[in-house]
Amino acid sequence: AAASRVFAFRDARWAPDPVLEPSAAVRTPQPVPLVIDNGSFQTRAGWASPDPAVPAEPLLRFRSLAARSRGARGGAGAETQVGNDLGSPEPLRWLLRTPFDRNVPVQLELQELLLDHVFQRLGVASQGCVDHPIVLTEAVCNPLYSRQMMSELLFECYQVPKVSYGVDSLYSFYHNRRQNWPCSGLVISSGYQCTHILPVLEGRLDAKNCKRINLGGCQAAVYLQRLLQLKYPGHFAAITLSRMEEILHEHSYIAEDYIEELQKWRSPEYYEDNMHKMQLPFSNKLLGSTLTSEEKQERRQQQLRRLQELNARRREEKLQLDQERLDRLLYIQELLEDGQMDQFHKALVELNMDSAEELQSYINKLSLSIEQTKQKILQAEVNIEVDVVDSKPETPDLDPLGSEQSLEDVESINEFEPLFAEEQPEVEKPVAAVQPVFNLAEYHQLFLGTERIRAPEIVFQPSLIGEDQAGIAETMQYVLERYPKEQQAILVQNVFLTGGNTMYPGLKDRVHKELLEMRPFQSSFQVHLASSPVLDAWYGARDWAVEYMTREEGWITRKDYEEKGGEYLKEHCASNVYVPIRLPKQAPRTAEALAPSRALTSSAGNPCEQA
Repeated sequence: AAASRVFAFRDARWAPDPVLEPSAAVRTPQPVPLVIDNGSFQTRAGWASPDPAVPAEPLLRFRSLAARSRGARGGAGAETQVGNDLGSPEPLRWLLRTPFDRNVPVQLELQELLLDHVFQRLGVASQGCVDHPIVLTEAVCNPLYSRQMMSELLFECYQVPKVSYGVDSLYSFYHNRRQNWPCSGLVISSGYQCTHILPVLEGRLDAKNCKRINLGGCQAAVYLQRLLQLKYPGHFAAITLSRMEEILHEHSYIAEDYIEELQKWRSPEYYEDNMHKMQLPFSNKLLGSTLTSEEKQERRQQQLRRLQELNARRREEKLQLDQERLDRLLYIQELLEDGQMDQFHKALVELNMDSAEELQSYINKLSLSIEQTKQKILQAEVNIEVDVVDSKPETPDLDPLGSEQSLEDVESINEFEPLFAEEQPEVEKPVAAVQPVFNLAEYHQLFLGTERIRAPEIVFQPSLIGEDQAGIAETMQYVLERYPKEQQAILVQNVFLTGGNTMYPGLKDRVHKELLEMRPFQSSFQVHLASSPVLDAWYGARDWAVEYMTREEGWITRKDYEEKGGEYLKEHCASNVYVPIRLPKQAPRTAEALAPSRALTSSAGNPCEQA
């Protein structure tokens, strides 16, 4: 039973997205809408078409991240990778950038990279423009500036014909509607960065009473990482955010009663039965002293052969470099013999030499050095044993020409010193005497006890991480108290949970318990969980796009953009409420108001009247 609760981290690498070839039904008889769920954690994109030949599911799903490689010196060769092309986020953790601040896109140059990736991988091959209508999700009560910049990007950069904006959680709400469901309800949407409480009355969002909690899956992952790094300081680097997200997705749950659940974990029997062990990767090569003498001898032979190849390559490179220097010196000497004194003296100055005798001395020494190197190469080919180049420079007097090469030789020899140290004879110890006194696999295990419930609990108790905010239960009660009792009863008949951060086991029961405590005695309420909390926002946007494909309701055309500005929004059943910018009108200046100012101006121009 204990062994069955040991779980290994998958550490899965992201497979690059292929370039898809769209079917003909996407283009004919007219271009179908392209649905993009622009989430702060993941971007999902696909086509909205009633044709069964077009898949009714998102064709692209990738993390909303971009990273620019360091490239060569000076920025040359830098490459930008997006989403699944990154492979794994951990090696590039400090280079990752996202267009979102919380759940609002603010870095439009990064948002353009994400959209480029979507259009390229979906096979949108139109020249200079994207001739498909776009259905795009946005944040609840999205700032006008963010929508303005997004509309400017879509209409000016991509030349889209029309666009529609909607709220992801409302799309999910309408996708999960059943026949007997009321059009009103209380939507609890918890995502990667934020948690929202959204009241819906008579099929429309009541934006004035929406509330946001600045906590989500990202904060839970960071909190869990801190807990485990404090608990296991020896594995600080191995406790990464990607692994913490894996623990949250697969091993965490929401306690129905947090205090009561902690009391259960105090029992040793309960701890042993419910504790999960996460196996970190490790290598048995750490036990190098347990190798047999034959294995050690084989390792030495491999190192010596590798060192021999390195020395031979170094000698050949040094011989080639010395030969080029000698040819250059001989060419300068020929200038003297031909009587070209001006060029000869100019070359001596460049070499930092004073006379022809000094030049001849360098030529002799360099020729001797070349002959010695050739002899060593021939000797190394005949000899089987490794011939190590002496660490001293072979031409110590050739400073003007060979000082740089000499320093490189010394540094390379210093790098090989650890290899020579292993040639020293050492006393073989019996293998049994150096066996470890502990299980190496157990040492690399993370024991998950109360951490399984502490990290996801922050959305109900933000004070656990020092946040001065209200949790889901308090915020839900605050929103309900802003309505009359009749409307409260209508809202609680359909409490709807959606978003990736609502997939914890036990969350639905916890919300049910919180409602039971705050609602009047013997009152009724219902709690529903989205059929697919992560993808239902995209499915709902697709359903809306198919239904309203030929209508004008909810679509912002290019003409609307040019006449009413980028912040303009056409409302529909799953959109935000449009609040236009109201600039204060300046009062017209009448003749009576201008008379005193004219009198002051005329008097100011006459010095006698001022006196």
